[in-house]
Amino acid sequence: MREPLDIENVDSLREYVASRPDGARGIAAFRVLPGGVSSRTVWVALSDGDKWVLKQALPKLRVAMDWYSDPRRVHREALGLRCLETILPRGSVPGFVFEDHERHLLAMRAVPEPHENWKSMLLAGRIDADHARQFAEMLGRIHAGAAERRAELEPLFADRSYFESLRIEPYYACVAAREPGATRFLSELVSETRASRLTLVHGDYSPKNILVHEGRLVLLDHEVMHWGDPAFDVGFALTHLLSKAHHRCSDRELLLSTASAFWRDYARAIERMAWSASLERRAARHTVGCLLARVAGRSPLEYLDCAERSRQRDVSLAWMAEPPSTVERLIGDWREALLRDR
Repeated sequence: MREPLDIENVDSLREYVASRPDGARGIAAFRVLPGGVSSRTVWVALSDGDKWVLKQALPKLRVAMDWYSDPRRVHREALGLRCLETILPRGSVPGFVFEDHERHLLAMRAVPEPHENWKSMLLAGRIDADHARQFAEMLGRIHAGAAERRAELEPLFADRSYFESLRIEPYYACVAAREPGATRFLSELVSETRASRLTLVHGDYSPKNILVHEGRLVLLDHEVMHWGDPAFDVGFALTHLLSKAHHRCSDRELLLSTASAFWRDYARAIERMAWSASLERRAARHTVGCLLARVAGRSPLEYLDCAERSRQRDVSLAWMAEPPSTVERLIGDWREALLRDR
């Protein structure tokens, strides 16, 4: 039996690369990439000039609470990467290189430099309307494009176990058990989500997983992809924009406008789909659920301070008795709640 591989150990990684059929190239440069909660992620430059990012899924996530997920999920990411290459314009996702089923490892082409993380840009107050437009249109293209290929793609992404372990349990079930005021709402939301099988869902669609290169967005981190309810992606994405509006007082109106524009552009992108008319209500409910989950679940947003977390919890819980039925109403109510507590 082979020794376990830790790709963050450069000597082990050199030996691994050398053992591959094309390993004669060797590693010329190496660095561990920051922010790896669920995976080890490293950038390597090979001696022939190729640049890769290697990703190795962890069985226990790097968060304060115990949080486990099968490392074989990296192969769902590999499948998702290859699928998205056929749905999105060229360059929208990193190019697939190889996957190793024994080591639970994925290699992809490194996004060309210079590039920046969109989350970091937003938190620094560098807000570009075109980035939000691309963010919306990319998600709409995924949802609509995959739905049109349902017979081909649904069987490939039917297993939702990674979505259960990385989203349903830590975001909704965990919070439902901790917050009595959320139990009924979140339990109903979970049942509704499990019953919805409409199209390909990314499951981790947030600014953190977007790199900006030469003004274009590149989407990362596809390990939670599954066939399910597209409203989850919309609510998950809106949660990040609204939480940043909460945190960035000086940019609040611009970020709230960005959230509204994201919703409008996304709605236009999927308007031809039969399920588009019924999606908005569920998207609003997922936004409410995720706003609470990101302050009371297993993965709280690190940039919110204690007062912001408390406010976000209180507003989300208050909404659960009678959630806003439209996204624009939700954004407007969020604005009013933040102004009230300023």
